[in-house]
Amino acid sequence: MSDLHSRMAPRVRELTSAVVARCAAEIPFYRDLPPEILSGEVTRSVSAVLAMLLRTLRGHDAVGPGDLTRIIEWSARRAEERLPLEAAVSAYLIGAEVWWRALTEAAGPGELAEAGEGLLGYLRTAMPAVALAHQQAQEDIRSEDKRVRRALIGALLSGRPYESLAEAAGVEVGQAHEVVLFDFGQPAPPARLVQSAMDAHTGSLVLMDHVDGVALLPDGCPPEPLADRLADVVGRPLLVAAALAEEPARIPEAAREARAVMELVRRLGRPPGLYRFDDVLLEHQLARPGAGLSRLAAKLAPLDGHPHLLETLRAFVHRGHNRRRTALDLHIHRNTLDYRLRRVSLLTGLDLAVPAQARLLEAAVTARDLARS
Repeated sequence: MSDLHSRMAPRVRELTSAVVARCAAEIPFYRDLPPEILSGEVTRSVSAVLAMLLRTLRGHDAVGPGDLTRIIEWSARRAEERLPLEAAVSAYLIGAEVWWRALTEAAGPGELAEAGEGLLGYLRTAMPAVALAHQQAQEDIRSEDKRVRRALIGALLSGRPYESLAEAAGVEVGQAHEVVLFDFGQPAPPARLVQSAMDAHTGSLVLMDHVDGVALLPDGCPPEPLADRLADVVGRPLLVAAALAEEPARIPEAAREARAVMELVRRLGRPPGLYRFDDVLLEHQLARPGAGLSRLAAKLAPLDGHPHLLETLRAFVHRGHNRRRTALDLHIHRNTLDYRLRRVSLLTGLDLAVPAQARLLEAAVTARDLARS
């Protein structure tokens, strides 16, 4: 094997150049590196690996303790530079292929098998170390990225300076944003599942505080389709409140609006769906305490002894006076529904067939729901 070593040693520089050239041609990460990085740091790393392989041709261990430390250090550094693990593995395999082809050209009878064992021994030791170093470094990076993104959305929601955080997070903060508040119910779905669904929907990284359930959607990404998509992903309907911020400085105001809307629809027991301020504008005004709210709620006092009538009226109001849908929701016949509604009008003295009185009954339902929440 010492003869094979002497034949391969002069070729290390040539083979290093071949490996670097193939990495630049075949692996997107390396293709995008500046030429000075390829000819500098990348070339030195490849040359050091080939030197380790060269040592195996003299019967030495492919990877000693010091070599393993260097491999782990290189891999961690590449991971910190955002080299994907699959790109690192591809680079090592390209190097192994180039080295093996050169061995087949230079090896004499009986030399190739032992040289191949040395190459495989190197890969068997180096590849797990590369993968482990990458995974640990990427976990550290992800943790730091999450920390910076949490700080960024916190700054945007509170109106603090955010520019340096956006730069550190690699996030471009545009002008308009939809501030969206989610109520997934319990148990809460995995944060990674929700984040992945939002990122896939928008085609970009969505800033979200998963503890408070608030997200900032970039301009041009309406929240209505996203709400439907998330309901499908988590397997259950959800409450969503949204408010538009026309510029970053308006995000805190939009967040307060979305929270007010969410609080109101929760108090009213509204069905799952997406709500904006205009959807609960009347309810927002009615929610203000005072004599008017109490008097409105009192309009339904005659129904206190008839909970089925109150339930029917509430369903009728929530369905926008759609009798067919109300009957389906309550699992009753249309004739039964009509009878109950006539009883409501008789007991309250307010006729649902008269628009002004129907509006008063609607307001009374809201006032009663607010009073009991």
